[in-house]
Amino acid sequence: MSSVPSITLNNGVSIPQLGFGVWQVPPAETEVAVRAALDAGYRSIDTASAYENESGVGAAIAASGIPREELFVTTKLWNRRQGYDTTLASFDDSLAKLGLEYVDMYLIHWPMPAADRYLDTWQAFEKLYADQRIRAIGVSNFQIPHLERLFDGSGVVPAVNQVELHPYLQQRELRSFHDEFGVRTEAWSPLAKGGALLTDTVITGIAEKHGRTPAQVVLRWHVQQGTIVIPKSVTPSRIAENIAVFDFDLDQADNEAIANLDRGRRTGPDPDTFNLGYDG
Repeated sequence: MSSVPSITLNNGVSIPQLGFGVWQVPPAETEVAVRAALDAGYRSIDTASAYENESGVGAAIAASGIPREELFVTTKLWNRRQGYDTTLASFDDSLAKLGLEYVDMYLIHWPMPAADRYLDTWQAFEKLYADQRIRAIGVSNFQIPHLERLFDGSGVVPAVNQVELHPYLQQRELRSFHDEFGVRTEAWSPLAKGGALLTDTVITGIAEKHGRTPAQVVLRWHVQQGTIVIPKSVTPSRIAENIAVFDFDLDQADNEAIANLDRGRRTGPDPDTFNLGYDG
């Protein structure tokens, strides 16, 4: 079983560097997928209210027999629930579906700049954190201007910003900003949607060189960048494959070749314009 190193967040809480994401995992398949991940050695599970599969995550955790303190559970607030009071109510809903007494990390899913509610939302996050119902609070899909405004209007710096990040979208400026202010970078869609990255000749060449799969090469690149990463799959063999990336290293030539793949190409929504759930 793979041993996953931990990353220390800015409040001293530790998170496994590689976790299991359940985005787009159908609710009916979630419990089985999460149980397979836990069996493979994952101890960090990332879900969200919008995924509608928090109950499946909770069921898998309850059935696993793994002590709660050995797990790191993240969920996220959906856009239409932003605002102080609605955030508190939504958190209670998520906790009930998960069947947990606390979550390890809670994230604002999108900044939704058109709604302009993320400062009020963050104040509710700060209350939940102060009440010790969450061990760490963070954001997802925030750009630098969103983070700067959050810093100016609050007392707690986000522990994490979870963003789309992969070799075709390396987000160097944003990652540098995170480092300056003690925010950890977490990658969603670490393998990029659509499959083109995993057939890229640079990636497949490095995979052949190391006797690894293209997915393992990309995940190893994330790990060596210091990124927290949450690949997802519902296939047990791939779930196991994705965590088996801590027994080899990419060399300087590999990293330089991957650095040259950056195209600034998003495969998901643009955080500056994505406002799904805002009825304004």
